[in-house]
Order: sequence, then C-alpha cells, then structure tokens
Amino acid sequence: MIERFETFTTNIASIYKNIVKIKKYEMNKIGLKGTHVTCMNFLNNSPEGLTAAEICVLAKENKAGISRALADLLEQGLVEYVNAENTSDKRKYRAKVILTPKGISYAQKVNAAINNAVSFGGSDLSDETRAVFYSALKTISANLEQYCNELERNDDHE
Repeated sequence: MIERFETFTTNIASIYKNIVKIKKYEMNKIGLKGTHVTCMNFLNNSPEGLTAAEICVLAKENKAGISRALADLLEQGLVEYVNAENTSDKRKYRAKVILTPKGISYAQKVNAAINNAVSFGGSDLSDETRAVFYSALKTISANLEQYCNELERNDDHE
C-alpha cells in the first residue's frame, strides 16, 4: 500500500511540475502566463460565456486566482464582460465573460500548445490504455475529493 502511495504521489507531482513548466514556456511565447491557460481554454469551449464562479468550479481553482487571471486578460483585450455597462465591479464575479476576437486567436494558440503536450504525453498509449487511464484517474480524483469532504465534515463536528 505504501509503495502504491509513493508511486502515485511522486508521479502526480512530477506530472504537475511538468505541466507548470510547459504552461510557462508556451505562454511566454505569446506573452501570457500559465495561469491564463485555464481561463482561455474554458472560455474557448464556451462561446456563450462563463462567469468567474463557473470557471472556478470547472477548473477547481480559487476565486482570487481566477479573478486575477480574468483581470489580466481583460487588460490585454482578450476577454470582455457581457453587458459590462450594467455590472458593477462588485458583481463582475457573476457576469458572463467571453473571449474577444483577439482572445479567440490567442485561445487557438493555447489549444494548439495543449494538444501538442497531451499528444506527446500519451504518445505511447493505445486508445484502450488511454481510456482505462482516464477512467481510473477520474475515479481516484472523485474518491479522494469525497474523502477530503468527509475529513472536513469530521473536523466541523469536533
């Protein structure tokens, strides 16, 4: 059991560190930061727009990080708030954000970088092995999230 834990945690940590490096390298080429990748990707896949709260849920990221990333993207003209003139700064968290035409162009570059990294990372896997891997990864993630929720509930009752 300990060996499985060590294998799992060290490999997940290594994958995460490499993802951070890839994001940094690829985003530096187009003048963005790695933290912008998540927002750009989800917004590109949702042309009707998403709120910052929706991006947080999808990305499993905190509100502050997503808000900073969106502020940066807004400043660079890559995103805009839908009906922003009717939205106070305090309510922007609930307003829909969409990519601008410039943002769509950048998102295409982001998606190309994502596709290259994912293809390279899984290049030695068969379609069947890949399907089993992602299914197992989703299951492990959901189970660990449930476990953490139970830990938090137990802490609340003590």
